[in-house]
Amino acid sequence: MTQTNSSPIGKVKKLSFLDRYLTLWIFSAMLLGIAIGYFIPSSAGFINSFSSGTTNIPLAIGLILMMYPPLAKVKFSQIPKVLSKPKLLSLSFFITWIVGPFLMFILSIVFLRDYPDYMTGLIIIGLAPCIAMVIVWNELAEGNREMVAGLVGINSLLQVFFFSLYAYFYLEIMLPLFGIHALTINITIAEIAKTVGIYLGIPFAAAVISRFALIRLKGEEWFNHRFIPKISPITLMALLFTIVVMFSLKGNMIVSIPMDVVRIAIPLVIFFAVMFSLMFFVGLFAGADYKDNVALSFTATGNNFELAIAVSIGVFGINSGQAFAGVIGPLVEVPALILLVRFAFWLRTKYYSNKAI
Repeated sequence: MTQTNSSPIGKVKKLSFLDRYLTLWIFSAMLLGIAIGYFIPSSAGFINSFSSGTTNIPLAIGLILMMYPPLAKVKFSQIPKVLSKPKLLSLSFFITWIVGPFLMFILSIVFLRDYPDYMTGLIIIGLAPCIAMVIVWNELAEGNREMVAGLVGINSLLQVFFFSLYAYFYLEIMLPLFGIHALTINITIAEIAKTVGIYLGIPFAAAVISRFALIRLKGEEWFNHRFIPKISPITLMALLFTIVVMFSLKGNMIVSIPMDVVRIAIPLVIFFAVMFSLMFFVGLFAGADYKDNVALSFTATGNNFELAIAVSIGVFGINSGQAFAGVIGPLVEVPALILLVRFAFWLRTKYYSNKAI
């Protein structure tokens, strides 16, 4: 990953070795998690014992720690300026909120019509864009932190107010149009707000407080050159921890019914590839620079699996096919989007090598 001298922390490369072999570490963490789940079946029960309602506390801690360093690097005062790009924002919201859910709906029907539980779970996944991991993928791909923070904040509010409406539209109106029985999902704004608050509100508040408090106490120079390099490795460590936990929870099931995992994975992989490529090239033709384009593309590509899993468990039960599809979602997202990070760097070389990025 290249760093320029214009970056306040560009001279510090604490993660250079880890970054170089990032894909290897992630796939190793996936294999370790599967091995733990398969060879130590009791591990899933042990991890799930640390749960409150539909929130798995170890996973929540991993996600919160993962997002804190990238959010702490955000210059919050610049977010309004970054978001004052109506053309890019309009394209982003159209692809993220109109194209994305419809694409997932079509893929779910095409690939999983004969597996209605998995189909429903995938549709639910497509109803809300990512508000957690997208911050990490954007950071790894060297995207615009301020833009992704602003987009995540806006998308979080939209989820709170429109998720239930989207669920009603796609499950009760759209499904019958394709000859499939309608389904009813009752989830309150408060329940959605709780999920958003846990996975985004906590790290966001911690980042804002620490940034303004420490800069005031120690100065911006100390914050950028001493504090940020110290906390930066937390992102990768927490990411690897979260991957191990996620895969260990379903390691035995992944080995036992691999074809079901493949059935769910195929439409997800297609979704990730189409959404990222569509948003990137739309952004490219709209004149977005690389950093803005990466922020837009990963925001459009990821999904809020935490909310989808919580909804599926709450409505259909923890052992339902819908919940299983929800859990498989992030297991597919992790390797798919880390490959898209590499793809983003390739696109930067191909389309932005002679431009300011």
